[in-house]
Amino acid sequence: GLIDEQRWQRFAQKREAIERESERMAATWVQPGTKRADKLSEKLKKPLSHEHSLLELLKRPELSYIDIAQLDDVGMMEPEVAQQIEIQAKYAGYIDRQREEIERLRRYEHTALPCDINYDAVDGLSNEVRQKLTDARPDTLARASRIPGVTPAAVSLLMIYLKRSGALGHARSASKGTPVSEQADQRQLG
Repeated sequence: GLIDEQRWQRFAQKREAIERESERMAATWVQPGTKRADKLSEKLKKPLSHEHSLLELLKRPELSYIDIAQLDDVGMMEPEVAQQIEIQAKYAGYIDRQREEIERLRRYEHTALPCDINYDAVDGLSNEVRQKLTDARPDTLARASRIPGVTPAAVSLLMIYLKRSGALGHARSASKGTPVSEQADQRQLG
């Protein structure tokens, strides 16, 4: 209804403001030795050695959005927008790594797990996860990842183990999509 529309509009405006301000900050540069650089140097552990965009500066743990916004006479963003920009800048690297990890898991989720896999041989798994996998005997990485208590990190360890033992290359090369063994399984199930 109307409330949802208003809420959506507020959300869209906020996102727009975040994007605009992030773009402005990425395109605004601070040169060392300038008034703006001096203003910042009180807060920085070491003074600027080369030019940085405002967005790069925001990645530094000792600087907040407010510190940087005060350099220019730009109207301050509303607190929620400022907070989002700061979170995105400070955690960008971490978020990208997580995203890559999720993508990698997704690419391999249809990989078949050998029925005779010995989970004790997989380095780094906790005893609890080993036990759960041994009991459940999942047939694909996707099914393994859905067992409660089996973390994405554990699935990554399984993937590494399969790669090292050559099972992953074998499972992937069968066809671009699903491994042959699994296509056969699906026919039997169907």
